[in-house]
Amino acid sequence: MNRTIRKFLIHTLAFTAVLFGVSMMAGNTALAQNQGYDVFVPIAKYMSQGDSESLSAWFADNLEITVTGGTSDSSRSQAKQILKTFFSKSVPTTFNIEHTAARGNMKYALGTMTCGAENYMVTIFVSYQNKGYKIQQLKIEKAK
Repeated sequence: MNRTIRKFLIHTLAFTAVLFGVSMMAGNTALAQNQGYDVFVPIAKYMSQGDSESLSAWFADNLEITVTGGTSDSSRSQAKQILKTFFSKSVPTTFNIEHTAARGNMKYALGTMTCGAENYMVTIFVSYQNKGYKIQQLKIEKAK
């Protein structure tokens, strides 16, 4: 291989390595920004509105949902229907996030919801998947 071609290949490989490094740093920065985002702000908004349609956009493809004792591993559309049925009978008047915590790519929130004269404890687990957080588990249980 002549000297000019070898020099060209070395420069090309070096340029490719620099571009790869820059793109990796940009990807890590975007990931860090997404992980700092408070995913529970829009989720709390939709819970307080009893908006199962908008809330379901945050569901993983399959999730565990518990509503007043009945637990089900459900698809996104099944979980949306379960919540729609619940919210049609129990219209939220308030929903407040009381506590949040995170570990790795998982976050959870504990909340309280009032529907008429009934009070509920709500637990929401989300995990970071591909490009955003998705709800993996949602529990709505009557407060004692």
